Amino acid sequence: MTSTIRSHQVEVAVAAADVLGETPLWCERSARLWWIDIDRQLHRSFDPATGLCTSSHHDCRFLGSQALTSDGAHMLAQDLSLGRRDPESGLLSRFCDVEQGLDNRLNDGRVDARGRLWIGTMDNELHRANGSLYRVDGDRTVTPMFGDVIVTNGIAFSPDNRILYFSDTRRYCTWRFDFDLDDGVISNRRLFADYTASGERPDGACVDVHGGLWTAFFSGSRVVRYRPDGRIDTAIPLPVTNPTCVCFGGSGLNTMFVTSARKFLNAGQLSAEPEAGHLFAIHGISQGLPEHRFAANLCAPRREAS
Repeated sequence: MTSTIRSHQVEVAVAAADVLGETPLWCERSARLWWIDIDRQLHRSFDPATGLCTSSHHDCRFLGSQALTSDGAHMLAQDLSLGRRDPESGLLSRFCDVEQGLDNRLNDGRVDARGRLWIGTMDNELHRANGSLYRVDGDRTVTPMFGDVIVTNGIAFSPDNRILYFSDTRRYCTWRFDFDLDDGVISNRRLFADYTASGERPDGACVDVHGGLWTAFFSGSRVVRYRPDGRIDTAIPLPVTNPTCVCFGGSGLNTMFVTSARKFLNAGQLSAEPEAGHLFAIHGISQGLPEHRFAANLCAPRREAS
């Protein structure tokens, strides 16, 4: 049985009007929610205690995703490279190139419990299988895991670190892999959710303390929770067409934050959806897990993509 969260429980946290809001992450050190606007190249933060929202602009075509780091900085995906944003100065320095020579950009990523970043690329034209999933280690080593990806999304790890979830939004599917935390490898790929018949688009995701996978559906106006067996037990309708990604935050990690997008909406849709692109909050529906932090070795020499 699927329960539905009532729409009045969905609040606007920030009237962000993002073109393509994505990758929300809660930082317990700063007690802030951090996210990005991919198309406006903005790295943004929100302090729920004060209501303060800040933004910094970065010089790239796409600011694809972000990750927290062990030293308090942020890793930012700029086009096909990763950069480290210094927490004091705000300046960005190049960390490594992940991929080269393709009409792609970096998209979704997540750090595992050993401090490695799993991040994927996507086709800039949204239909060619140019993308790949990579593992980036703290010594700047970039290891390709698999290719044949159109749009990387929904990377998440189970609470016991034994499963990696991965979605290809434009293949309309989510898969799960066995994950070896010690060796940093994945195996036994199998289908977890298949929307090829309906063309629904699974986007960003996160897991809760019980192992439920929460997924935003781009162009689907909702967030759903999958049980570990793949059945949906919760649905949250949203007042926007394009929710993009989810995370848990707040002092008890019991507030779900949802980013959204104005991208691809025509003038009529934008007029009917005044909250498109805003950051939403839903309180008390579940409890999340702290984000792992990327363990960057800033002394290691830079390495190019494998």
